[in-house]
Amino acid sequence: MTTLSVVVPVKDEEEAIGPFVAQVAAVLDGLRDPAGAAERWEILFIDDGSQDATLAAIITANLADPRIRAISLSRNFGKEAALSAGLEHAVGQVVIPIDVDLQDPPEVIAAMLARWREGFEVVYGVRRNRLTDSLPKRMTADLYYRAHNWLSMDKIPEHAGDFRLLDRKVVDVINRMPERNRFMKGLFAWSGFRQTSVEYDRVERKVGQTKFNYWKLWTLAIDGITSASTVPLRVWSYLGAGIALISLLYAGFLLVRTMLFGVDVPGYASMMTAILFLGGMQLLSLGVLGEYVGRLLVEAKHRPIYVVRDEIGAPATDMDAMKMDGA
Repeated sequence: MTTLSVVVPVKDEEEAIGPFVAQVAAVLDGLRDPAGAAERWEILFIDDGSQDATLAAIITANLADPRIRAISLSRNFGKEAALSAGLEHAVGQVVIPIDVDLQDPPEVIAAMLARWREGFEVVYGVRRNRLTDSLPKRMTADLYYRAHNWLSMDKIPEHAGDFRLLDRKVVDVINRMPERNRFMKGLFAWSGFRQTSVEYDRVERKVGQTKFNYWKLWTLAIDGITSASTVPLRVWSYLGAGIALISLLYAGFLLVRTMLFGVDVPGYASMMTAILFLGGMQLLSLGVLGEYVGRLLVEAKHRPIYVVRDEIGAPATDMDAMKMDGA
């Protein structure tokens, strides 16, 4: 019998808790191992500093079914930190991160579990299409995946989100990673192991509203690239060398022209264009350098990735022990 931990980061999702639990619990109850026995499971919510009645809705669900539990964080630390908390507190042999909006259909879990039993340690969900997203989001998402995989040695699967199945050995490796600036899809890719995919169709969100906007997605994209690659730093060395070479060639051209035709007065427009261009390049390079220095500062502080305020419910292993003791 396998223990499955479904990890669900949430923030201000009081309306979505009930429908999510009803649909996911029904799917999990229907899972069977090769011998035909029902699988053991838990749903672990990570309340990432919700300001509404999200935690109260989770407590209500826990009272109805003790297999539903939660970790409540002391404030909003962000989805990557909340997902890290979920991986550290999950007890299952397999761990499945999923969003509460049900756009990633939980019915796919059965297919993921089948591939895991074939020997794969990571089974990630890949969207067949992104028709539920707006055209600008589809275009920027495609551009980001291409840029990330071009810049980084750790290739992330295109159009794959956090929805995936992780074997316990993969989770243990990720939990040992000490960095504070966390881009989970990059960590999943870096960990290696045998990986495969399961395709599915994403559906429209039926309850609540997304908490992501374009600024948050942009910030996440920057975090993803800077955490996985030093190419943005290295490129300025090559760019600087190229500009220096062009400048040297231009200086040689001016020298030859002056010797042949005499001295002339350079134009104001060309001089200002060169100054503004080089000044803009310098500021841009300082901005890229600042991104990396800021991340070094966060790592040097060595603060916790998250802080737990409260825990609701007992892990599946504790509940099993209580049943064996006759509690």
